[in-house]
Amino acid sequence: MLATRALSLIGRRAISTSVCVRAHGSVVKSEDYALPMYMDRRDYPLPDVAHVKLLSASQKALKEKEKADWSSLSRDEKVQLYRIQFNESFAEMNRSTNEWKTVVGLAMFFIGFTALVLIWEKSYVYGPIPHTFDRDWVAMQTKRMLDMKANPIQGFSAKWDYDKNEWKK
Repeated sequence: MLATRALSLIGRRAISTSVCVRAHGSVVKSEDYALPMYMDRRDYPLPDVAHVKLLSASQKALKEKEKADWSSLSRDEKVQLYRIQFNESFAEMNRSTNEWKTVVGLAMFFIGFTALVLIWEKSYVYGPIPHTFDRDWVAMQTKRMLDMKANPIQGFSAKWDYDKNEWKK
């Protein structure tokens, strides 16, 4: 019985990882990343495939005209041929975007939201500051530690001059 279940699981796994993948009740072809793809990148200036894969009739005629002398081509035809092969020129790839504004805006939004949360916590979550932080209390606690001669060798009391009643210099 265990062997039957294991073999059925292996069979299902083999079917689900085949060329077609079942998704939401319909069969969807999976993308084959082993085939060459088009991408505009400055570090890879000549992609493996052209930008336009399915040419229209006018584009096919232009490709036939391309095989002849290029001096007979007009400037617009040369640009159209370039656009068949490439999506963007180097100038268009190097053009700056306004994405930095979005990033800075989102960062400022989250910093502001965090500041509001901290202000809310300080006023509603945390209680008042304990009385042990008061200057008078700290002075009394220091006096008490000096009277008890706490850690007289290297610590707190070692830095107090008991004859002059002041801190050692």
